[in-house]
Amino acid sequence: MRTDIFARLDREPEPPKIEIPRMSRTRLALFGGTSAFYVAIVVAVLISSWLVIVDWKVMLFRPYQQWPELHAFLDYFVVLGQRGPTAVMVAAWLGWRSWRQHTLRPLLVLGASLLLLNATVGAVKLGLGRLGPHYATQIGSAELFAGGDIFPSGHTANAVVTWGILAYLATTPRARRYLSALSAVVALGVGLTTVYLGTHWLSDVLLGWAAGLLILLALPWCEPLIARVEDTVLSLRNQLRTRRLPVPSLPVASGGPRPAVYPQRIPAEDGGEPVRRPVGATSAARSAGTRSTVGSAALPAGPKQQAGAPGTSGVTAAARHGQARTHAVGRSPHPPHASWTTAPAGSRRPPRSRPVGG
Repeated sequence: MRTDIFARLDREPEPPKIEIPRMSRTRLALFGGTSAFYVAIVVAVLISSWLVIVDWKVMLFRPYQQWPELHAFLDYFVVLGQRGPTAVMVAAWLGWRSWRQHTLRPLLVLGASLLLLNATVGAVKLGLGRLGPHYATQIGSAELFAGGDIFPSGHTANAVVTWGILAYLATTPRARRYLSALSAVVALGVGLTTVYLGTHWLSDVLLGWAAGLLILLALPWCEPLIARVEDTVLSLRNQLRTRRLPVPSLPVASGGPRPAVYPQRIPAEDGGEPVRRPVGATSAARSAGTRSTVGSAALPAGPKQQAGAPGTSGVTAAARHGQARTHAVGRSPHPPHASWTTAPAGSRRPPRSRPVGG
């Protein structure tokens, strides 16, 4: 017996009405505040302020040596911030949702957010070139413009965006609250884990949280473009489906009358006896070789009979290859009568029969 849980896994009969988030005043205020926090972290690291000193104190504290029993578990937990595994897991879930709701929006939103993440975080990483704690060369230095790529933390920003997409795409307020809390816990845990393992400075994690949150807050501005892309993809899919459909042929009435085909009597060109050929015979059959007698033409050519063999003198080469054979009319002891008429070539009218005793 089916339950409500399994019934909800089925595909919906029609696309549901989904409320798309708008850029409200609250969201604009959060976006502005997060942007200011982002700029403040970057400036604090550039001028080697107190934040850089805190980074060094946390690094020299070496949390992985203070609590070594957590190391094995956190080595696996930090995978929740890696872009490859998390993108595959979330894409599988959103792909099912796209199929169920008859829309490509969940997958397109995920693709747009990951594209923004790679562009913004990657550009800052390469531009500032900060080295990680394990590769630091001078105590108290910000380690900027040294060829590194850890500022901001990619694991942290990816955890915020990838798991935050689930809350952004939630269809009910209750699901949105639960998924927001879950994504916040995962993002905080991944960021602190990178500090524990010594792979990132504390300021890297702070900037990663801000970078991921900015992308989630800016997604409503991308919704019109996502809608246009979805319409384009669906229209192309419909065109391909239309081209693959077979073209319906006109129905042909079965059992209808068919034109009858009558043999024609055509006079021979060399003044010999007239011959009979069916209407519509091919030119190859009309120009076939020697004529055969009526008796020999009625016998089909056997598979082992050769040209010139006994019993095959009246069978031409065209007849042996399956072409139409020419049948000669037997000689009559009476000369042709003047009243005999022949049907013109191509006519379907049967010829007049020869008068008896003529």
